[in-house]
Amino acid sequence: MSAATPNRDPETRGVRLVVVLLALMTVSGLIDAVSYLGLGHVFTANMTGNIVILGFATAGAPGFSVARSATSLACFVAGATLGGRVAGRFGGGSRRTWTRVILAAEAALLAGSAALAFALPDGTATTYPLIALTAFAMGLRNANVRKLGVPDLTATTVLTTTLTGLVSESRFGDATSSRSPRRAAAVLALIAGAVLGAFLVLHHGLGIPLLVAAAVSGVFTVAASGRE
Repeated sequence: MSAATPNRDPETRGVRLVVVLLALMTVSGLIDAVSYLGLGHVFTANMTGNIVILGFATAGAPGFSVARSATSLACFVAGATLGGRVAGRFGGGSRRTWTRVILAAEAALLAGSAALAFALPDGTATTYPLIALTAFAMGLRNANVRKLGVPDLTATTVLTTTLTGLVSESRFGDATSSRSPRRAAAVLALIAGAVLGAFLVLHHGLGIPLLVAAAVSGVFTVAASGRE
């Protein structure tokens, strides 16, 4: 009799974390297209940009709002705070379970945002709820992605460090990096999400890009593995 095949490690079942996090970069591009183009020149995923915009608004620059930017920042911080507690609860166990819990929460928040945008497509009353929901979701996600610690993908909403590493450690720089393809993929993923999000916002409103973002997060809720 042949020896029984050993059980496959549950952590390896599903899509690798690198692919999942690259997909989340695309979602970030979608979310910032929705927030900046559709919610009044505010970022709800990219807090670096949002803080700069808050500075512009504070100085009285036209087209920017202190209230909108401050709401985004406050809700992102609240989401990141909760995310830290979630990381503390799940971080010592299965990465697969941990990742799926966070993605499920993100998908639910983004689905709620999409439902609100579809229900009141022309209502200015939805501006602050949509800012709050999307910023909270991005804060929750970012806190946990950072704790997952996948190299070059420890933040899925900004690219400054990734882009710096891509260029400075490339063969045109000091030629020390072996992860240039991953870094380049992260840049392209965010750009792709921004392009798609801008197109959908400009031609179809806010509901569809939010629904697409929720769907991507939802797919990986049931498909993500715990392996890098």
